[in-house]
Amino acid sequence: MKNALNKYLPEQRIYIRTDQSTRFLTLTSKAQLFIGGIATVSVSWLMIATAILGFEMFEERSASKRAETLKEAYELRLNTLSAERDRRALEAQAAQEQFYVALNQISAQQTDLLEAEEQRRELATGLQIMQTKLQDAVKARDKAERNSDNLLAELQEANGNKTTHLGAAEELNKTVALLSQELTTSVGKRKELHDEATSAKQQAQDLLFTAELNDLQNEQIFNRLSEAVEVSLSPLERALKRSGINADALLRDVKRTHSGSGGPLTALTISTKGTAAYRNTERAYGILKDLDRINLLKIAGNQMPLSHPVRGSYRYTSGFGGRRDPKNGGWRQHNGTDMAGPLGTPIVATGDGVVVFAGRQSGYGRLIKIRHKQGFESYYAHLHRINVKEGQKVSRGDKIGAMGNSGRSTGVHLHYEIRIGGKPVNAMNYIKAAKDVF
Repeated sequence: MKNALNKYLPEQRIYIRTDQSTRFLTLTSKAQLFIGGIATVSVSWLMIATAILGFEMFEERSASKRAETLKEAYELRLNTLSAERDRRALEAQAAQEQFYVALNQISAQQTDLLEAEEQRRELATGLQIMQTKLQDAVKARDKAERNSDNLLAELQEANGNKTTHLGAAEELNKTVALLSQELTTSVGKRKELHDEATSAKQQAQDLLFTAELNDLQNEQIFNRLSEAVEVSLSPLERALKRSGINADALLRDVKRTHSGSGGPLTALTISTKGTAAYRNTERAYGILKDLDRINLLKIAGNQMPLSHPVRGSYRYTSGFGGRRDPKNGGWRQHNGTDMAGPLGTPIVATGDGVVVFAGRQSGYGRLIKIRHKQGFESYYAHLHRINVKEGQKVSRGDKIGAMGNSGRSTGVHLHYEIRIGGKPVNAMNYIKAAKDVF
């Protein structure tokens, strides 16, 4: 072993010369082997470290590219969702405009219906008068016929006894002249009454035809009104039913708080029960009741938290139910719906109500609580700014604050809650229900 080292690594001397002396340093085979080993290890470590560093830089660059790709895909998806939301908003606005157009049509058709009903009543009254006149004319005609027959009989009797009453010739001539005149008058009256009877029959037929035509027109009007009422009423009732709201109790509450002067809504009184007029009156009364129900449901809908709290671009980041806590990673119940957007995005009230809290509250940060009808409360948390104060009355769509990052929050967003009797419920059910109506 030593001979091999001496053969390949012979002893070396390194001379160090100065002005006064010359010295040398002897490097044995073992020393050279040790120094060579250290140099080899150092170079190997340097190469490995360089390779690791280059690989990490490559991985970092690849990760950066992947992050940029994911970011672009996410932004594209966000823009797509935003466009879809805007399109849905336009559709909702168009549906609302159609709803108001339908209401205007219903109002106009209701006016036409009342006018048609008034005309029908006038026609019915005229028909009754014409029938009475026709009966009188028929009676007068029959009486004239009887008078004419009596006069003819008297004339014949007078002519038969003329030869036996020569002394009364002058008186008989006067009687015959008088009878002839009366007969002529009776024939004229008979013809006049016959013409009046014929005219009355024609007018009665015209009135019957007009009444039938009005009935057909009223039937078409009623059908259109019924369809319009169904289109307007069904979405309201379905939305309230899906939200678990007792519509009848809600309407009773609205009637108590929205009472005014005037009399009760009563049906038109026509004494033709069982006829088309009576049926039309009943249908008209039913449609008026449905219209009143629609108005009350619209008022009730405004009093419930049935709209979206964010006015602007946003995205859903967390829903109602169990989830991982964004702060500590633990599993906990999430009582609201989180919607993220730019700082300062307007936040609006989702229904008519009274502000019962406006300030800071532990993890909620800046918080607004609004109390609505039927035990509903809506929460708006992590706000950047509050624009209302306690005790203030607000309406659906009123701006109450701005989106922020206050309280226990990891970023700019709105934490929106709905509670019934103090118990949290899934707010998305009411947001989705609002899309069918407003």
